[in-house]
Amino acid sequence: MAIAFRVVDVALEFKACPLRLPLKFGAETIEELYTGRVRLTVEDASGKRASGWGETPLSAAWGWPSRELSYLSRENRMKDFCRVLADAWLGMAGEGHAFDLGHDFLEHRLPELAKAENIPHLAALIALSLFDIALHDAYGNLVGKPVYETYNAAYMAHDLGYFYGDPAFAHLYPEDFFVKNVPTELPVWHLVGGKDLLTEAELTGHEPQDGYPVVLTDWIRRDGLKCLKVKLTGSDEAWDYERMAAVGKIAVEYGAEVLSPDFNCLVKEPDYVNRVLDRLKREEPAVYDMILYVEQPFPYDLEAHRIDVHSVSERKPLFMDESAHDWKFVRMGYELGWTGVALKVCKTQTGVLLSACWAKKHGMQLMVQDLTNPMLAMIPHVELAAHIGTIRGVECNAPQFYPEASRREEAVHPGLYRRRGGVVALGTLHGNGFGYALGLN
Repeated sequence: MAIAFRVVDVALEFKACPLRLPLKFGAETIEELYTGRVRLTVEDASGKRASGWGETPLSAAWGWPSRELSYLSRENRMKDFCRVLADAWLGMAGEGHAFDLGHDFLEHRLPELAKAENIPHLAALIALSLFDIALHDAYGNLVGKPVYETYNAAYMAHDLGYFYGDPAFAHLYPEDFFVKNVPTELPVWHLVGGKDLLTEAELTGHEPQDGYPVVLTDWIRRDGLKCLKVKLTGSDEAWDYERMAAVGKIAVEYGAEVLSPDFNCLVKEPDYVNRVLDRLKREEPAVYDMILYVEQPFPYDLEAHRIDVHSVSERKPLFMDESAHDWKFVRMGYELGWTGVALKVCKTQTGVLLSACWAKKHGMQLMVQDLTNPMLAMIPHVELAAHIGTIRGVECNAPQFYPEASRREEAVHPGLYRRRGGVVALGTLHGNGFGYALGLN
């Protein structure tokens, strides 16, 4: 049911989210970030209109690391780029599905706009993602369907073979790669930041007294956590080993089950990771056995750093994250020995589905990772994890860093914004588009 439609209105705003505790990204520590939120309205040939919403944290620390430009300047540049994108989307027209129009923008408009504004590709993707997510939501609302029920031949103008230029994907659509029984609960991952306190012995008395946990042991007890992602330095091997060992021992004692080390893309050679893993295997075998996968240790730019990583992936599954900009980079990573992909909707709904389907077709494992997604940003994030299928659950750390930001959404979807029993619950998501069910207008 390919339909012609065009974008007739774009309303953009930014929302400040102060963090209750500092969050360390690589070499930077942030205490506040902004989300970009957009309402995008489309109209079909008959004059029928529908609106969709998208929201994404404008995480300059993650999407635009720099030692030359301040965090504030990069964040402001990303906001300005969102304004450029808002102007560019107004009047955009296509025929088919939001996927078709989203792909066209990704391939043809985004590169020229990012070049003109001197915005790095990953930062540009983050800015674009809120518009692309809103487009998919608007399309579902326009055709009167949950958007995940439209990624098939009945609605899309092209199969995946068209987008990849690969006959192996002929007559296949994203829906063919979704799980058959979509779960209503997902195991939830907690982020152990580089500055996070692990036990009460580390308390200084200067921590926030706001009713939320501060130390890791209290988080595990309150939320029933089973999955811990551990932020490491990627540049201090001794510290990284000790941190993994310390968190791992707490995990064993408090009943957590799986761990994932995140080396922050700062490792330059595989032996660094191998030495940390091998030492854990020798000295803390219980901790080593709990490591489910290793998140991207190596630099963002896969083309500039074509590192053969087979020696790491022979020890533990090795997942691309920052460098998996799109399915073409996933293909490059696959050839270099990466065995999995950490997906993020902040790289656009269109792009992340293309990456996911290519990866699944080639036997790669999947995870859906957080960008500390609050408010509306949480919903497409968890829906992707539920539909695409992951190695285990989904990462949701917004309840750690700005739990008050999502009060309105939490009132409607309490099980999604409150992690309890080691899971997040999706059962309240319903309706067309992404099923926000928040009375948005």
